[in-house]
Amino acid sequence: MPTRKLFHQKKAISPILATLLLIVIAVAAIVVTYAWITTYMGSTTQNAGFIPYKANVNFFKDGETEKITIDIGNSGNANGEIIQVYIGESATTATSQTTTPATPIPVTAGSIASFNVTYPWTPGKTYYFNIVPKSGAAYSFQEQAPQ
Repeated sequence: MPTRKLFHQKKAISPILATLLLIVIAVAAIVVTYAWITTYMGSTTQNAGFIPYKANVNFFKDGETEKITIDIGNSGNANGEIIQVYIGESATTATSQTTTPATPIPVTAGSIASFNVTYPWTPGKTYYFNIVPKSGAAYSFQEQAPQ
C-alpha cells in the first residue's frame, strides 16, 4: 500500500501537452530538413558546369568520302572542351576518331559546337557515339544512318 500512495501522488504530463510537444518536435524536424534540402539543391544546380547534349548528327558523303557532322551543345553554366570522340557499331567496339577541327573542341556555356568525323557508314545502320569532355562524365548516344 505505501507504494500505491507514492505513485498516486506523482503528477504526470497531461495527454494534451504530450501531444502538443510531439507536434512541435515534428514541425521543427520538418523545418530543419526543408532548410537543409533547399540549401543543398541550390548549390548543386548552381555548380552544373559543362553538360553536353546531342544537338544534331548528320551523315553525308563528300565526294567518295563518308563523313559525319556532330553538333554537341552545352546546357551547363560553364565552358567546356571535348577532348575525344569515339564512334563504333556497338557501344563496346567504338574507336577513337580524328575530328575536324581537331580536339580539344571548345564548347561555351549555352552554345553548340560543330565538328566533322571521317567515318565509313552504311545506310540504315545504327552507330554508337561517345563524347569525352575534359571535365565531367562522358556523353554517350546512338544514331541511325539515313536510308
